[in-house]
Amino acid sequence: MSAEPKVLIGVIGGSGLYNLGDLTVLKEVHPETPWGLPSSPITIASLPSGVLVAFLARHGSNHSFSPSSIPVRANISALKSLGVKAIIAFSAVGSLREEIKPGDFVIPSQIIDRTKGIRPASFFEGTSVVAHAGFGDPFSGKLTAWLEKEVKKALDAKNVDLHTDKCVVCMEGPQFSTRAESKMYRQWGGDIINMSVLPEAKLAREAELSYALIATATDYDSWRPHEAAVTVADVFKTLKTNAEISRHVTAAVLTDLHAAVEEGDILTESIGAMKFSIMRPATTPEDLAKLHYILPEYFPAA
Repeated sequence: MSAEPKVLIGVIGGSGLYNLGDLTVLKEVHPETPWGLPSSPITIASLPSGVLVAFLARHGSNHSFSPSSIPVRANISALKSLGVKAIIAFSAVGSLREEIKPGDFVIPSQIIDRTKGIRPASFFEGTSVVAHAGFGDPFSGKLTAWLEKEVKKALDAKNVDLHTDKCVVCMEGPQFSTRAESKMYRQWGGDIINMSVLPEAKLAREAELSYALIATATDYDSWRPHEAAVTVADVFKTLKTNAEISRHVTAAVLTDLHAAVEEGDILTESIGAMKFSIMRPATTPEDLAKLHYILPEYFPAA
């Protein structure tokens, strides 16, 4: 008897990317997690190769969640509950560098946090557990390195530029940056800016999931002198094209990525990442049951 296909890859779609295109949809699930429902039903779809992928729309199917209100803990925990081991997150971003043009793709390696503490950023908040996840390298290095090679091949076929080893600034929003802020982020070393990579990357780390961001530039934010500041109209000009190319990228890389995840080496940085991070264990049955959902290895069922 052949083993049932596994859902090892999760794809999170950002603004403009609300589906993965012409894949065979097998079912939609909307699991209720200890942190509520995810922002959209999760589509389980099959690639032509037979490989399965789980797709979730970060802002909801009809873009109903602002960046600050996305139920990120539910999103990440729901994907893990389906068996997902690695997450590829797409995000529309503003460019803080002349060489990163609207329409270009970016795979960043670092994050500057400019959120304001109003987003729940840990699965341990509100529980009796104290834990400190390592976050010096916020993206999975092995997953990112694998993607840099394969995504470049896919983008070369579309004559689209890929930039790597860049720093993404995550701001609170929902307003765009002031000109002063945009210039400041450039001085800090920021290369692109978005509103959604945090706490998504932090929660993926706590859940021991490999996580990488594929960013698609839509505009030049507000730093360029003698030009109008970014507006939603500017963003929409490139969203559709970027979404189409993002679908091309996923179709090109997901089958081989599934094989790499199944082989296992690409996951070695994420699996076990929380083993020595838990300073204080759960002291109540409720907390134990809640955290068992996301980390059963460290919080066994009562």
